[in-house]
Amino acid sequence: MPHDHDDFATEPVRGLPEELPTGEKILWQGQPSWWQLAKEALSFWWVAGYFTFLFAWRTTAGAATETWVESATAASFFLVLGGIVCAILLLVALMQAKATVYTITNKRVALRIGAALTMTLNIPFRKVANAELGIRKNGTGTIALELLEDDGVRLSYILTWPHVRPWKMKHTQPALRCIPDAQKVAAILAEAAETAVSVPVIEPIPAARPVAAE
Repeated sequence: MPHDHDDFATEPVRGLPEELPTGEKILWQGQPSWWQLAKEALSFWWVAGYFTFLFAWRTTAGAATETWVESATAASFFLVLGGIVCAILLLVALMQAKATVYTITNKRVALRIGAALTMTLNIPFRKVANAELGIRKNGTGTIALELLEDDGVRLSYILTWPHVRPWKMKHTQPALRCIPDAQKVAAILAEAAETAVSVPVIEPIPAARPVAAE
């Protein structure tokens, strides 16, 4: 019997590149809604509307010199091309959603992203300055994470797209895009972050080395 192939079967923990450290536990895991991702991140309806407009425009313009049937037949090229482009967008959305795993633990947010080039972003709560929730009427939404810039590390907007807050290119904000039941997930993240940040971090200070007397 054929077996389903899992490209991420080698992961020690689903969505994470390594085992969880002692004291860390997963609070939530999820993936984007592929259909919502197609509409929001890939502008599916805008693209479909654009090719529909081209079809209508060519049909109307051509009707001045030929019959409506002939004009519509000639203009059907735009519908065919638009159908192909829209099918590609849906395929990309499906692949992105399948390859993505968002994880919230009691210590961090982790994003395993990338359909072609897979990477995992580990974002400790202490590196998050703010989190913003954008929610749709159907309950899906996006949680964008504004990061502190004290360490000078910046994420690439291109490499992390579409798992980013749209149009925030100068200071890229990683995001949990188009997740179902976003209000509930935001509450889990907020509680975990508040608890983690309130715990003091004790860092050892290296002992001063003795200086030989001259």
